[in-house]
Amino acid sequence: MLESFDVLILHDEYKFEKNFEEIFYSAECIKIVAKSNLNKKFSSFDGSIKLPTTIKDLNDTIEISAAKKKFNFNSSIKIKKYFLNKNEKKLIKDETSIVLTEKEVQLLDTFMKSKKPLSKSSILSKVWHYSSSADTHTVETHIYRLRKKISEKFFDEDFILNNKEGYYL
Repeated sequence: MLESFDVLILHDEYKFEKNFEEIFYSAECIKIVAKSNLNKKFSSFDGSIKLPTTIKDLNDTIEISAAKKKFNFNSSIKIKKYFLNKNEKKLIKDETSIVLTEKEVQLLDTFMKSKKPLSKSSILSKVWHYSSSADTHTVETHIYRLRKKISEKFFDEDFILNNKEGYYL
């Protein structure tokens, strides 16, 4: 029923209704809480407005909430059983995470965008913007270090794989 809506605005007292969680968590839209007391925190909502409000404030809240939701959606990538948070530069599985370098994030993002294994020269070109003929061990070194981080924290030896065609996830 709620999938046809772009925005769901709930009064903060509605959370005491018995079907609140079912409605709230099934909605994929922007969720805004309307409240008379700004001291209450509602972290699971995308935005909040103080009642009474104006149409301009409501519109601003919806626009800001939509922008934040889109930004967060574009910043989080599911990789196998993990989530890559590009903003925080973290690879997360369950409650455990590792901090990544900017190049490690770019490397994982490049792997995710590719449908096939990537050669060393392709990775050098896409991530480091080196010439494909450059003679360097940058790719191997970064992949080795990233595999080591993942193995030590998550005990996963099969995160980054390789074959004769190149590296892949």
